[in-house]
Amino acid sequence: MSAPILCDRDLEFMLFELFDSESLTRRSRYAEHSRETFLASIATAKTVAERYFLPIRQKMDLHQPTFDGKKVAMIPEIKVALDATLAAGLGSTTADFELGGMQLPPIVASVAGAYLSATGSTAMGYLMLTSANASLISAYGTPEQIKTWVEPMRIGRFAGTMAMTEPSAGSGLADLTSSAVKADDGTYRITGNKIYISGGDHDLSENIVHLVLARIKGAPKGTKGISLFIVPKFLLDEDGSIGERNDVALAGLFHKMGGRGHTSCALNFGEQGGAVGYLVGEEHRGLSYMFHMMNEARIMVGTGAATTALTGYQYSLHYAKERPQGRLPSCKDPLSAPVNIIEHADVRRMLLAQKAYSEGAMALCLLGSQLVDDSHTAETDAARARAKTLLDILIPVIKSWPSEYGPKSNDLAIQVLGGAGYTNDHPVEMFYRDNRLNPIHEGTTGIQSLDLLARKVPMNNMMGYQLLLEEFQSGIDAAHSRAELADLAEQLSEAVGILKTTTNSLLAAMMTENIDMALSNSVKYLELFGNVVIAWLWLKQGIVATDALAKKPHESDENFYRGKLQAARYFYSFELPQIQVWSKILTDLDRSAYDMRAAWF
Repeated sequence: MSAPILCDRDLEFMLFELFDSESLTRRSRYAEHSRETFLASIATAKTVAERYFLPIRQKMDLHQPTFDGKKVAMIPEIKVALDATLAAGLGSTTADFELGGMQLPPIVASVAGAYLSATGSTAMGYLMLTSANASLISAYGTPEQIKTWVEPMRIGRFAGTMAMTEPSAGSGLADLTSSAVKADDGTYRITGNKIYISGGDHDLSENIVHLVLARIKGAPKGTKGISLFIVPKFLLDEDGSIGERNDVALAGLFHKMGGRGHTSCALNFGEQGGAVGYLVGEEHRGLSYMFHMMNEARIMVGTGAATTALTGYQYSLHYAKERPQGRLPSCKDPLSAPVNIIEHADVRRMLLAQKAYSEGAMALCLLGSQLVDDSHTAETDAARARAKTLLDILIPVIKSWPSEYGPKSNDLAIQVLGGAGYTNDHPVEMFYRDNRLNPIHEGTTGIQSLDLLARKVPMNNMMGYQLLLEEFQSGIDAAHSRAELADLAEQLSEAVGILKTTTNSLLAAMMTENIDMALSNSVKYLELFGNVVIAWLWLKQGIVATDALAKKPHESDENFYRGKLQAARYFYSFELPQIQVWSKILTDLDRSAYDMRAAWF
């Protein structure tokens, strides 16, 4: 079935009507761009996606990479598709022109990347992680390191990874045991084992640049003793050409339920005495540097989750419009023709839920991309600082809300297709498997909830939290001035009140009660917080749609805007009210999970 990959009209709405991305061309960094160049880059990405990734999407899923004990093998079409992506200039779309990038705003790059992600699944991770790796070295590396490693990554010669997780230290990085010993020449010798390293080994590029967390001998215990090292797969000769193999060995591959085009590796560093590593920045500050890449990766994960949800929604919507089945309850004539299933109210409910989840999630992720940009390129120091503060508090939500609600959306896509949904004749079951990885990638939902409640909300005298409340109120005030949205504005105002009450109660409990108990239901706080954020973003979309309808647009646009308003109303009717139950659980300090004992299971 030939279904749209994504909805072009919706993504243009997000870019130019909701976030006014065209105004970014007034910033010096984007002065050479225009609406036309933005759309051209997106069109290029769509063309590459349709020509190279879409035809092999199922083949990548059915033929996982293999390891014969010596090297990785994967279907050759992956390299062809990635090379085409690089040749089109889509490998480092936000990088400087001088480094071979397109120098696009991150929000535009996110939309262009969505087409590639929707068709290439996690195979695009090879390029996305490389870009994030290069950004980190650009921020904290020496000029020599930038020239040696970043420039080849930006043009696609080298790939990049992040290597943190160990067999006995996953999220608990304070317990990592990989070690580094300084050599006489100023480099380090790295020894240790890393697992679940996405893109950790392959033959898709000349070299792979691993960013490795390790502890220098004699360093303090805990996270304050962790340093960051560049550890390449191959060492380089003096002229920058590929030299001998570094002491980095592939120990094996993990085979995942989804995202099968992207290798997931166990790597051994130092089997022959120590892999050569180059210190990034200062000793013992590695984790703070790595957060630069981790935060970029968290936005990447959230955006991937939103994109996969959008893709499943488009596919199931197309199917529902073409699949005849059954008759409406009001029809008593068995000889009448069956109706297409989109005429059944429950199918429309499932499609509307997908629309609310996926388009709400994408709006959140694009907001995150814009805040990243604003924190660097906004015109005043105050605007840059405000953007960074808002981004800090929203990162856990950007990573986790799409990752939780994306699979829910894909689950509904399967249900819309019925029996066809769980067969591999249709891709929606693959979308679900791909998306189910995202609640775990880059920090589980539980870790994100602890970050939000215990760290981000109280941080800097609750500055980020207060700024976000100001943003909520601005949206509420704007909606109140439009009669069609006054009821939604009032609902959001009540929801923000619930958020405030819940937050105050939990912060007090963290000061006066057992901290473990006070945080035991933090995931429900994250979900509550996230639903308020998504409701605010749906209200903002509703404002744009209401104003557009007032201008009497042509029929197709009128239908588009009315669909936006109906999705907003769905979210406010079905999803937002749930925060009342979650708030009671949280303010009552429900002890069900905390008091449960391991022996009682």
